[in-house]
Amino acid sequence: MTTRILPAVGDPDAARSVVTLLSQLPDAEPAPPVTDSTSLIDLLARLAGEYIDELPEVVLVHERIGPTPALELIREVALRFPAVGVVLITADVSPLLYTAAMDAGARGLIGLPLGYDELAARVQNAASWSTGVRRHLGGGPDVISGPGGTVVTVTGAKGGVGATVTAVQLALAAASSGRTVALVDLDLQSGDVASYLDVQFRRSIADLAGIADISPRVLQDAVYAHPTGVGLLLAPGDGERGEEVTDRVARQALSALRNRYEVVIVDCGTQLNSANAAAIEMADQALLLVTPDVVAVRAAKRMVRMWDRLQIRKAEETVTVVNRSTRGAEIQPPLVERITGTKAARSAIPAGFKELQPAVDAGRMQDLDSRSSVKQAMWGLAGELGLVKASTPANGHGRGGRLRGRKGSDRGAVLVEFAGMAPLIAFVLVAVWQCVLYGYTFSLAGNAADEAARAGTAAYSVTGDGTAACRAAALKRLPGSWRGAASVVSCGPSGGVFKAEVHLRTPILFPGAGNFPWSVNGDAGAALEGDPR
Repeated sequence: MTTRILPAVGDPDAARSVVTLLSQLPDAEPAPPVTDSTSLIDLLARLAGEYIDELPEVVLVHERIGPTPALELIREVALRFPAVGVVLITADVSPLLYTAAMDAGARGLIGLPLGYDELAARVQNAASWSTGVRRHLGGGPDVISGPGGTVVTVTGAKGGVGATVTAVQLALAAASSGRTVALVDLDLQSGDVASYLDVQFRRSIADLAGIADISPRVLQDAVYAHPTGVGLLLAPGDGERGEEVTDRVARQALSALRNRYEVVIVDCGTQLNSANAAAIEMADQALLLVTPDVVAVRAAKRMVRMWDRLQIRKAEETVTVVNRSTRGAEIQPPLVERITGTKAARSAIPAGFKELQPAVDAGRMQDLDSRSSVKQAMWGLAGELGLVKASTPANGHGRGGRLRGRKGSDRGAVLVEFAGMAPLIAFVLVAVWQCVLYGYTFSLAGNAADEAARAGTAAYSVTGDGTAACRAAALKRLPGSWRGAASVVSCGPSGGVFKAEVHLRTPILFPGAGNFPWSVNGDAGAALEGDPR
């Protein structure tokens, strides 16, 4: 059986040495080495997106890989791609590092300088483990993403573009659909998530800084369980403590949250630091908030270029979201997409200061009116990003299940009410239609009588008898459905006026299907002129 091996080595000389030895292994198929952690994760994600069997059996991680530290990279690969065996190459083979590597998820450790026998043994063991895992899991499509959930970062191109409001609403939208959601505030100096959700909590992400291994119990103590169902990992109340939160802390915290929650939303603020840079790098989706003005778009372009230079995130892997969008604005999402080189979200968020102001002032974004166009757009964005469940589990357990059950019962009540009112609605519509037919019949009767009187007057002034002309004119312009039941009651002179009276019957619902027994009367008169000859 062929073993596919992917080396991740940053140093060119070390890469050549590793590839040379790998090419000597029997049944080994070494891939071209990747030179940094971002390229490694991108390549594995692309292969996993096609099919799990496309993933290499073994990944070799050199200790000098960058920019992510080797142990953190091993932890991320092990969490996201559990069917891949990871082996660490390092000059430090002490028991302490060996233990740390195993805790991170490595399947072996190879000392430097490289030796053929040790390399072959470690690769074979990792490949055997990978094959066994894939056989056990059956190669199903659900194993490629590991046991963790989806991480989405929200970053503002500059201050005041609405990154925190967007992050909060995305978290609320995902939670309302029944997903387990964590909201992390990595705007370490000026985070406002607690203020927007009316929370007073002493613990923060800074309390995790001195902990080497974040256990579920430790994480539970640091996360605030909000009444909406969202777990909050807040920024420190004292801004200077933000310096305690390093990229290592951010990676460990997000990895632990990813193992426990289906969706992890991270508010990264607008200032780049090592912690939120690590979050953006390991995120499944990275959002960049802009407003439709030149200053914000330029700031977004600078931000994207900086991410690319620091190998944090590629422009094409970033999603820009236009906030406070208006139809008349010159800057629309397609223009932002072209300028920044990113992908623009289809869901643009409209400007709605009046809608947001009461919820913002009260510090209760969870109470934002559901009819708000801003809330509807942000929840639509959550759907576009795949953060909202498309279907409802049959059991409906949990807070989300209760919510969905309540919505289902509301829909049922609406249907029952509509069914009960349907006959009344139908009766009203029939009555209105019949009134329309009656009014039209009355109009036809009056018009027929008027035509008959004028025709009778003209004929009477010539022949001295206008009865025949009067009766013919009365019926001439009537629609066929009314003509059959029409009757000309009288046609003749009376004093100095030639009078005509026409009776029509009103159709029942549909002209021609039947008529009411009573008649609608129309009468008219025209003055006689001159003496008959």
